[in-house]
Amino acid sequence: MNAVPELRVSVVLLTYNWPAALERMLERLAMQTQLPHEVIVADDGSGPDTAALVERVARIFPVPLRHLWQEDRGFRAARARNRGIAASRGDYVILLDGDMLVHPAFVADHLMLAERGYFLQGGRLKATPEESARLLAGGAPVFAPWCRADFDEFDGTRRLYAFRAPWLARWKARSRNGGRVMSCNMSFWRDDLLRVNGFDERMEGYGAEDRELAARLENAGLRRRALKWCALAVHLWHNTRSPPDVDDLDLPNNRLFHATRTQGITWCERGISQHADLLDAP
Repeated sequence: MNAVPELRVSVVLLTYNWPAALERMLERLAMQTQLPHEVIVADDGSGPDTAALVERVARIFPVPLRHLWQEDRGFRAARARNRGIAASRGDYVILLDGDMLVHPAFVADHLMLAERGYFLQGGRLKATPEESARLLAGGAPVFAPWCRADFDEFDGTRRLYAFRAPWLARWKARSRNGGRVMSCNMSFWRDDLLRVNGFDERMEGYGAEDRELAARLENAGLRRRALKWCALAVHLWHNTRSPPDVDDLDLPNNRLFHATRTQGITWCERGISQHADLLDAP
């Protein structure tokens, strides 16, 4: 497992109506020890403040920064991300959410563990409301076991993993597959995403679109590796849109996810291929 810094890397950054958080995230991406080739803001219907922010930051950003907006018709993260992936021109794609702040080696860590036949699953440190306020005010994120985070939340990084140790990260990636699927911190070879047609855009509303994509990739023969002690990111606190039971099979998205797992589905019809205008653009 060797680092591949020569790869062209595209960061696809999902956002919705939180320009203050997005600005802080863009600041962190501009400080990366290994800059990506480009950053694409995949906007799920934000107001004009977000467009103005991206236009302003793009003038001074160290790599090309693009804004792809779609109309606000509810939670359509799958479609927003697909548009970002379609527009990307990198060999490798890192997915992020715009309500996170990343470690300076975040991009370098994904590259360090990128390997054909695998996609990578990172996590997030769930900042407390008080810590989130400090970070939004300009404070620097803390990547350490003593950072102010809710370590007991089911979808948050544990205290054990709250610091960067590349040698441990390499060992963990080799020794353990998986990790909880969360599209806020994942990476893939772009051609693997195209092979399964990306996210299934039938999945609207919160939840399961990322788990369903991971299942199709695994059905296609790829394996998922967990990123621990690397690719660190802090998630800013906000009210959750998660349903009480994320695995409830009465939810339409979960029914689609269950079908993918049980039927070995590898391709979705309503995916990236719908965005030929972006795929074919120069």
